[in-house]
Amino acid sequence: MLNSRQRAQLRSLANSIQPIFQIGKGGINDNLIEQISDALEAREIVKVTILETADVTAREASDMISEKCGADPVQCIGRRFVLYRESEKNKRIELVK
Repeated sequence: MLNSRQRAQLRSLANSIQPIFQIGKGGINDNLIEQISDALEAREIVKVTILETADVTAREASDMISEKCGADPVQCIGRRFVLYRESEKNKRIELVK
């Protein structure tokens, strides 16, 4: 679980990255979960956009995906959200204590 200082650190890192996933009318499926999980392993932090055609809100999608991927939700603003999960093999982000 992230504390507020760690969450703030991750939010500042997320400002400079582009969303790499979009969730639309297809919704959240096992394939998407697997792709996001792989991206979290490679990058540790990912940003996702929810399209207007999606039948879930950004908060709902963030909660569902973070639970299934074992990730921590960092931020949810408008139609975008950011997830973090420490990588087992490619550790890049050193969190403050």
